[in-house]
Order: sequence, then C-alpha cells, then structure tokens
Amino acid sequence: MIQILYLGSSSVCMELQNDSPYYAEGTYTVSVNGETVLQSDTNVFSLFDLLPDTAYTAVVDYKGQKEEIAFKTASETCCVSVKDFGAAGDGVHEDTAAIQAAVNFVPEGGRVYFPEGTYLTLPISLRSHLTIELSEKAVLLGSTDRERYPILKETAKDPFTGKEIQMSSFEGNEVPAYQSLLHGAFASDIAIVGRGRIDGNAQNGDWWKDFKDFPAMRPRAVFLNRCRNVSFHGVTVANSPSWHMHPFYSKEIGMYDLYIEAPKVSPNTDAIDPEGCDGVTIIGCRFSVGDDCIAVKSGKIEMARKYRQPADHHTVRNCLMQFGHGALTLGSELAGGIRNLSVTKCLFRATDRGLRIKSRRGRGKDSIITNVLFDNIRMEGVLTPIVINLWYNCCDPDRYTEYVWSREHLPVDDRTPHMGEFCFRNMVCTDAEAAACYIDGLPESPIDKVVLENISVTFAKDAKPHVPAMQNFATGKCRLGFYLDNVREIEVRNVKMKGQVGEMLIADHYDKITTEGFEQE
Repeated sequence: MIQILYLGSSSVCMELQNDSPYYAEGTYTVSVNGETVLQSDTNVFSLFDLLPDTAYTAVVDYKGQKEEIAFKTASETCCVSVKDFGAAGDGVHEDTAAIQAAVNFVPEGGRVYFPEGTYLTLPISLRSHLTIELSEKAVLLGSTDRERYPILKETAKDPFTGKEIQMSSFEGNEVPAYQSLLHGAFASDIAIVGRGRIDGNAQNGDWWKDFKDFPAMRPRAVFLNRCRNVSFHGVTVANSPSWHMHPFYSKEIGMYDLYIEAPKVSPNTDAIDPEGCDGVTIIGCRFSVGDDCIAVKSGKIEMARKYRQPADHHTVRNCLMQFGHGALTLGSELAGGIRNLSVTKCLFRATDRGLRIKSRRGRGKDSIITNVLFDNIRMEGVLTPIVINLWYNCCDPDRYTEYVWSREHLPVDDRTPHMGEFCFRNMVCTDAEAAACYIDGLPESPIDKVVLENISVTFAKDAKPHVPAMQNFATGKCRLGFYLDNVREIEVRNVKMKGQVGEMLIADHYDKITTEGFEQE
C-alpha cells in the first residue's frame, strides 16, 4: 500500500508501507500516465514538475506487483518567475530586492518560481498563502556579507500597550540574532518545494569562524516564528550559518523528502530543530551535518515559564541520519516539556549517538518528558546507540558548577526536571564502540520507566574508547553493555549482544527490574 504524504500544485510525495527502515526491500519503478519517470529504492519518493489542478495516475511496480494511485494536484491562482522581477540568477549580482518583490506581489494561492540559476540573496521574509518552488538547477544562495544581515532584537514592544512580541531566539533563550535566510513570522499556509537548493553559503563567509564574538546569534537557513501549516518538500538545505531549519512555537509543520547537509566539522549546524512546536512531521528526509540531525526542543527555563508550550505530537519516520553528534535528540533545551513523540523506521549511520536525550538540573519542573516511542531503528557504526543523560554540561554559563555535577541527592524544587516513560524496541545496532546503552538519571528525580525490547547490539572489533554522554568528569568507555542508573522501573526483554566487555547489564538505584531473554552471541 502507498500513502500520499504531501500533495501540492506542482509536486507530490508518497510513502511505501512496509517494515524496512528508510530503504525498500529492492528497487521499484514509478510511471505517470503510462511513462516511466522514476526508479528508486527508498520508502519515500517524490514527483515534480506537475501541472496544477490536473488529474494524474501513478503506477508503482514493486516486487512484481503494481499499485495504481490516482491523485489531482492542487489549484493555484497564478505562477510568477523571479526573473520577471529582475532577478539575475547569475550568482554574482544580488537578487534580494527582486525575490522579495515577487514574494510580495503574488496573490494568495500563488507560486513564486525559481528557474535554473544561482540567486545570491540576503534574508527573504515569507508571507502567508504562498508556494515557493526551486527548480532542479536553482540555488538560493546566502550572501556572505554579514554586515548587511538585519539583526532582530529578542522582542519588539508595542509603543502604546507595552506588550512584548518575541522576535528572536537561539538555544532556548530570547536573544538578538541575525535574520535568517528564509524568515517567516506569524504566517500560515506556506509551501517550499522543488528539487533545488537553499544554500546558506557559510563555508565561504565567516559564519563558522569566531562566531562567539558576533554582536548577535547567527542566523538559520530557515526560521519560522509562530507560523502554521508550513510544508517543505524535496528541497536540499545546506551550509547554514547555524541550525538549518528552526520552526519556533509553530504548528502543523511538515518536512518531506528533504536533504540537509553541512560538513561534519561545521559548528552547531543541526539539521532540524523544532522548538515548542505542536504537530511536526518529518518523513523520508536525509541528513549529514556537523551537529544533531534532529533535535526536538522546548526552550530553557525562563522561556518555558513565560510561554508554557511543550513540544507535542511529533512524528519522525523513514529518515536516514549520518554523522553528527546525535541522530535523534531531545533537548537539551526542553524546559517546556516534550510529549507524544514517535520515531520509527529510521536508519542511523556513523553518528556519535543514536537516540539521544539530554537534560540537566535547572531545566525546571515543567520539563516533563513522556510518551516517547523509538521503534524499528537500525544503527550502523553509531558509537553509543541509546543515551539518556541528565547531567548535560553544555550551552549554559553554570555548566561547570557543583549544582550541575553533584551526585548527591539534592532537594527537588522548581528547577528540577522530570523524565517519564521511554520505550526503545526493535533495534539492530552494528559496530557500536562506546556503549550499547547509557542511561544516567538524577538521584532526586529518577526516570520513571525505561523499556528496552527486541534489541541486538554488536560491537566493532576495533572499537576505541569514547565518552557516551557529555558530562563533567566524563571518562571514555569502550564496549560497555547496557548501563542504567537512577531509573525507577527497568524492563529488558529479548536482548542480544556481541563483543561487550564485562556484564551485559549494569543497573543501579532502581525500584524494579525485569529481565527476560538476555543472550550473548
């Protein structure tokens, strides 16, 4: 069975229904109206260059069986080319004014089209009820002239009522930041589609150099501030000055069949960091970046107290995550809480950590993380497949203080975070190095429950020591089995392990533990 994930006026994204993470079990062909247009081996595929308001019939030939899918593209009011507004598209002349003019001009339900070319630009402000399409050989290229990027204050103040309107944020705090390359604020019904490229061009500027001395935080490639119903389909996003895509207190955000890339050594270039959002869907995407591939966030304690908005209803499926610090991360800015998260059918390759949850004292009593499911995951060459770390020591001025690192049972107060129930199941992990699983809770606020079920871990024969979790006084581990500390209830079922050094399971400070079906290969 095949499911339509996204259907716009000129493109459609579909997903094969099976149990294989990211890749299908063999290649398949796709025909449209009788003509073969695509051959692929991934569970998610896309069709582009379609006509608006037009009926199509696609036939997928997979494993000798054919499935027919009929669909009709969305209608639109009009389509305009940025070149009709004076865009040069030569990568030399700046096209900011022409692009913004096209975006401002097109009526509701219209499409702004980028034909082949390289469009050098400063930040562009998005508006509601708009589609932007980047054709296959179109590149939206960020200018390297940092001095010309507007700096947004953390908040704007109504001059008559004094009411604050949040403008800018980074790493969970309200702080000034350079405007992002594509910037949306309080906008809705937007689609960014096509086979083209949004390139922050940071590698050719100074965004990755001495950035701690900048007068404001670096921009993202895409920043959505309190937007709603925004879809991204097919595009490549690359070389952002910092995080690539940052939906912020937004709702109904869909990301389908994207490729997000940056050099492995590029600083803070997370792929997608939804923060305080409700309803984020990330399916069929591929990542290779210099930090976390996906990091679900909900702000640090002051912002969480102010807005009381958890990250809720997030779905990640059929994604490929390569390199980076973590494949799928929660936190560390999760003071508003995270709930109802599902991560399934994903493939992780050569990331430092696979499923990574990071928090610390000081995130606050609203930092309740619960109803989190990780299912049907394959990891290859991931140093530590599973990490829950309540001693995270980065990104805060007090990171090295005793309050953060003390192993004593400290008083529970309004700064104390809470971790609920987590389920990790149906995972195959090969060539791990540091540890199979490293879960380290707080003594005064233990994790409620961890279920580890149907998991196979094989360690690399040439494994080297690595730090499994970023903590003060951390030491390298090599081929450590399942390590759990300060978890109230532990369930471990049907676990296979090969190549570990020492016990398969090391658990301390728990109330209840259930183990069934441990097997050492």
